[in-house]
Amino acid sequence: MHRLALFLALMIMPVLASAQKSCLRTYGDAVQLVVDGKPFVVLGGELGNSSAACDADIEENFARLRRMGLNTVLVPAYWDLTEPEEGLFDFSLTDKVLEEARKNDLKVIFLWFGAWKNSMSCYAPVWFKKDFKKYPRARTREGKPLEIASAFSDSVFEADNKAFEAWLSHIAEVDREHGTVIMLQIENEIGMLEDARDHSKAADMHFRSSVPEELLSYLKANEKTLHQYMSAKWKDNGACGQGTWTDVFGDDIYTDEIFMAWHYAKYVEKMALSAREIYDIPLFVNAALNSRGRRPGEYPSAGPLAHLIDIWHCAAPSLDFISPDIYDDGFKGWTAQYHLHNNPLFIPETRHTQDNGVRAFYVLGEHDAIGISPFAIEDGPDAQGTPFVEGYEKLREMMPLITKWQGQDAMWGLLFDQQDKERIITDGDLTLTCRHNFTLPWDPRATDGSRWPEGGGLIIRIAPDEYVVAGNGIVVEFATAAEKAYVQRQTPLGEDGFADSGADTVSPRAPFGRNGGWTATRCGLASVDEVEVLPDGALRYVRRLNGDQDHQGRHVRISVGDYKVLHVKLYHYR
Repeated sequence: MHRLALFLALMIMPVLASAQKSCLRTYGDAVQLVVDGKPFVVLGGELGNSSAACDADIEENFARLRRMGLNTVLVPAYWDLTEPEEGLFDFSLTDKVLEEARKNDLKVIFLWFGAWKNSMSCYAPVWFKKDFKKYPRARTREGKPLEIASAFSDSVFEADNKAFEAWLSHIAEVDREHGTVIMLQIENEIGMLEDARDHSKAADMHFRSSVPEELLSYLKANEKTLHQYMSAKWKDNGACGQGTWTDVFGDDIYTDEIFMAWHYAKYVEKMALSAREIYDIPLFVNAALNSRGRRPGEYPSAGPLAHLIDIWHCAAPSLDFISPDIYDDGFKGWTAQYHLHNNPLFIPETRHTQDNGVRAFYVLGEHDAIGISPFAIEDGPDAQGTPFVEGYEKLREMMPLITKWQGQDAMWGLLFDQQDKERIITDGDLTLTCRHNFTLPWDPRATDGSRWPEGGGLIIRIAPDEYVVAGNGIVVEFATAAEKAYVQRQTPLGEDGFADSGADTVSPRAPFGRNGGWTATRCGLASVDEVEVLPDGALRYVRRLNGDQDHQGRHVRISVGDYKVLHVKLYHYR
């Protein structure tokens, strides 16, 4: 039976988080999540929207997630099921989530599906939806009411925040000693659809008013570090220090979006302040992306998008970061947009594919990411040996090294597909040429016409001339800068690794001295060992990889579909 508890607003008192278990810290150039005093990287998965709506599903799904190798699950918390009648709260699903998470050694990141979920107010309770006079809707320019609660209504905020406070106070009470809940997302993919902004009477009144001095002062104080979009939008209109929204930013739908973002962020800030008083754990919001050439309102306008980060930072300073939900192509480009000098990267949602294993390696190596979380994770296979499960398993093994080297400018991420096959990394006097493993000639899957699975991994310099290379489907060549500058013979290789019959070559420009003789220092592979990373970060030897396994000292490689950790030592010669 459900446990029902009647709460009056005046009885909801802040619960001090005296035994807080999670926080963020700056570590070198990175921002790390710290849980129980230790750095923690989220190897997560987000449940489908309706996959935590009954006890049976929660039991089945959480056991499955443990087998998949997750350490964290992102779970919706539904306002309509939490407060089915006004003032009457039911926390039984939340309690079941916490129970199953602890049983399966999983941490939890809750997602508050309150006033907005993917722009719409679909998770608001029926009693809220029916009373549209007290809880008004956003409207289009033509006046059409939308299934979107208005951010300009005090009544909307008070109802949403009252339920949020009651729910979070319960979590603080039952989770304080356990620390199962490590982060919290407020709302889900906030944004306006059909129009760039709300055109209700209250919204129009605010739009005709002056831009808040708080925002104008922020733009001026942060002029040199503003996002390039915001800098251009402000400066192209004269960098005004006062005026209405159209005076300051121009008269177009992009100004409508900036205005709406300010008010969405202000709304969220008030909820974040409530959360800080009740259970002070890291807080974030997520964004549906402005992709595919769509304009504001065609995508969820005014959400916590990268080009609006200055608006969100100014209006909602109690948030720790904004996050992208990545479902579009161009994964590397989207991650770069959200890993900014003032925003660590966390991916709470991404399309669930078997490529997510190598993508996780990439974002941890390249962006010092707080974590990654494929969506509808419970629908994926949980069998050992599948690419995603194997990738998470190897990353868990790698964690002592990853958390040690985050933010130290000694770690790089790799991610390749059939179009994006190569990356050149310069590390001091060394050049690392990294490619998809299918660029080598001897794997028939490279040329059988099938789609290449993504190859990826990470590289860590753990000492001079000493690297750890880990991942799946990658090949890495090491050369000195002088050696790389020399145009070597470019000879297509056959399946045996030697020059293809009759192949043309590029004449080399050798670094010879005046009187002849090679002058450049070269580097070679002293050793390539497959290793296991122990819990203390030490490397345990598994086997030496030489001969055919490193192409007679030419490169380091990990085959497609075979996750490994390699310990590479270099030497120099002339």
